[in-house]
Amino acid sequence: MADFDKALAVGRPANIQRLFPNSKALIVSGKVIDRAMLAKGNALALAANGRNYFVIRGVLKAAQRANAAVIIEIAKSEGGQKSYCAVNYWNMARIVDALCNELGITVPVAIHADHYGIKNDKDLAAAKVEVPTMFEAGITSIAIDASHLPDDENLLANLAINPFIPAWAGLETEVGEIKGNQGLSTVEEAKFLIQGLNANGIFPDWIALNNGTTHGLEASDAGIQVGLTADIHKALAPYKVSGAQHGTSGNSSERLREIATKTRTTKANVATALQMISWGLEVNDYGNAQLDASGNFIKVKGEGVTEELWAEMVAHAESKGWKKGDYKNLNLPFENKLLAQPEAIRERMAKRVEDFAYKMITEVFNSKDTAPLAVEAILKASSADVGPKGSQIEDPAHWTESQIRERAKSLAGDKGPAGNFDD
Repeated sequence: MADFDKALAVGRPANIQRLFPNSKALIVSGKVIDRAMLAKGNALALAANGRNYFVIRGVLKAAQRANAAVIIEIAKSEGGQKSYCAVNYWNMARIVDALCNELGITVPVAIHADHYGIKNDKDLAAAKVEVPTMFEAGITSIAIDASHLPDDENLLANLAINPFIPAWAGLETEVGEIKGNQGLSTVEEAKFLIQGLNANGIFPDWIALNNGTTHGLEASDAGIQVGLTADIHKALAPYKVSGAQHGTSGNSSERLREIATKTRTTKANVATALQMISWGLEVNDYGNAQLDASGNFIKVKGEGVTEELWAEMVAHAESKGWKKGDYKNLNLPFENKLLAQPEAIRERMAKRVEDFAYKMITEVFNSKDTAPLAVEAILKASSADVGPKGSQIEDPAHWTESQIRERAKSLAGDKGPAGNFDD
């Protein structure tokens, strides 16, 4: 506790200190979480998409139980201006801080803005206004996702938005839009992005790839290509960037263990599985909700929401003509109804998430007992800013805008089909 108190005094970023001056919640930069995973080795931080209050509550309790550093996140599609969740970029830190203080959570927690999508010049202009507001509201880490754009535009968008991201914040970048086994990322594309950032003095903590997985409900067990991921990470080793694994729902525990042991990944996003578990649906080892013979989700009696409320949720989805992958849209219209359930129901929703998340942390992600390692990183730096892992290798004279555009012409990666692959 002495180390915790010291970390609390120096390890909370300025925005968190300003928002929560009397808090006992150790909300930290995403950089701290990455360092903890690296210190343990072959460890993945659970990055839980807090689509509802019960997911956040359950994950925080699991992290405390496992003594693990953890990330609570929300993506732009989930919690941006046009969102399908009540939890958003601007209230997530407040929810986490309140829960940490209520529950006596003492493990370090990062607040991550996941998949902040930039698809065009209009998005980029809006980002320069919006991103600062997110940090003002308690975000401590961000993923800039311009992977929808051509490689040169992706890099240039990352460069353009970087001045609006605090230097102390965790930073994730992405190459290759997440769209399953099509449009897979290549070594050349990943190196292009990281080298261009490096030349400009930007050292991301994580890079996310399209390495074969998808968001949401996985239709098959094809999933993550571990070999491709390892090859890309090996090529990026001189730049000391870790991997972020998206779309873990739909991948077996064994494949996720391989990601931990055979690649340089330190962050694993879990979204759909936690949502389904909180509602009380039956899921398999892959985190996929199971379907009955009629193609309907299987509600486990006495788990998650009440049977009556689940019937109402299903009826709402059917009235909208939603397919199974669209059930995520139930989050926003039903959040207050979920919060209005009796305490015993609310507690069992969070408990179900807690048990699943605890098992992931301890048996799959190998991140048990990483909380002290995160605290150690803070105390070593004696600051909320633990600094970059990498250093400048590339010559900025070789990475002007015109040279970036010319270099990109030599990249021949297949971007896969067009379409909306947001989660």
